Amino acid sequence: VQLQASGGGVVQAGGSLRLSCAASGSIGSLNAMGWYRQSPGKERELIANINSGGSTTYVDSVKGRFTISRDISKRTVYLQMNSLKPEDTAVYYCNALGVSRGNYYPIASWGPGTQVTVSS
Repeated sequence: VQLQASGGGVVQAGGSLRLSCAASGSIGSLNAMGWYRQSPGKERELIANINSGGSTTYVDSVKGRFTISRDISKRTVYLQMNSLKPEDTAVYYCNALGVSRGNYYPIASWGPGTQVTVSS
């Protein structure tokens, strides 16, 4: 199973983008989902997640600026990114999440991601 992220692009600092990710195949419509990002030279990082009950969690660097949401009927997860900064430049990926001892981990194959570039 692979999830395809879309919606990336080039935007000026302070701008907004909305990323989308459609789940298919064996991924349950209520499975926990997450958005990751990876910048050159850095490890891939889970930046936002949403669980089956709709609760969300964010890393501090995006808290208050990014919002993860889901449309269960469309099996799609979104990442609304506002007040973008140059340091948000990265390839963004989505994945379904498993949970082990309170920690999330990706359970599907990685797709190609979508590039987000924020210019200053």
